[in-house]
Amino acid sequence: MKYIEELREGERVGSIYLCKVKQTALTKAGKPYESLILQDKSGTLDAKIWDPNSQGIDEFEALDYIDVVGDVTSFQGALQLNIKRVRKAREGEYDPKEYLPVSEKNIDEMYQELVGFIQEMKNPYLKKLCGVFFLEDKQFEKDFKFHSAAKNVHHGYVGGLLEHTLSVTKLCHYYTQAYPVLNKDLLLAAAMFHDIGKLKELSSFPENDYTDAGQLLGHIIIGEEWVGERIRTIPGFPVKLANELKHCILAHHGELEYGSPKKPAIVEAVALSFADNTDAKMQTMKEALASAGENNGWLGYNRLFESNIRKTSGE
Repeated sequence: MKYIEELREGERVGSIYLCKVKQTALTKAGKPYESLILQDKSGTLDAKIWDPNSQGIDEFEALDYIDVVGDVTSFQGALQLNIKRVRKAREGEYDPKEYLPVSEKNIDEMYQELVGFIQEMKNPYLKKLCGVFFLEDKQFEKDFKFHSAAKNVHHGYVGGLLEHTLSVTKLCHYYTQAYPVLNKDLLLAAAMFHDIGKLKELSSFPENDYTDAGQLLGHIIIGEEWVGERIRTIPGFPVKLANELKHCILAHHGELEYGSPKKPAIVEAVALSFADNTDAKMQTMKEALASAGENNGWLGYNRLFESNIRKTSGE
């Protein structure tokens, strides 16, 4: 098969991909077309069927594996597939493992590195709480290793939640060395827990889409409630410490308009919001530049950065 990351503008492609999204829309002239997002383990690709009623366009739905023939074009600096023919792939024609994007890093090694931070904790209550999740709950461990950190913005791949959580935890560990005012165990525990709600906010692959709870509550509320439930199983867990930890989770997006129910009110919450935003923004930029392939020019306006972006010249 031809992996998405290998595609280049001007190529004619004939391959099987997972149809992650399928939506019907209208052109400015009022003519219907279908907009797709195709996926394999190397990434995703925007695709269009400009004439859905033409011969060679068979019936299929989102989350079907489809055999497509089309031309690779470029639109606003990103590759796009103009589909000419498509049919639903038959079982046995594809291996599902080839269609799940996976972290480039070793998942088991990342998890062990995360666990290492727990083993260094001095506060017995925070150490126990982290252990209840990451060491004692084998189903949680399995899910946490497999899950993505987002539907599509950043770390949207198998192992993405773990990779993002580890990066945020490592940034927070650096902050504790640079700024001794920070409560190290509280900040590291908050870093590990800040996005666990995504395990229930997003369904697992291949759907990787918002659940009912995700739509109604969101990962911040889900995560805070989940941590609160486990805290209540630990005898003598200090109420003030519990509230500080839950506050960090609730405030980790930093601003009310970014989805946080509370703005940071303690220094650990400030540090966590910066670490989370840093890793999310850097990964988002990395993925945007990678999707441009060999295009070293300006890539067009990116709504997440509110700016036209391009690769660094390297000179």
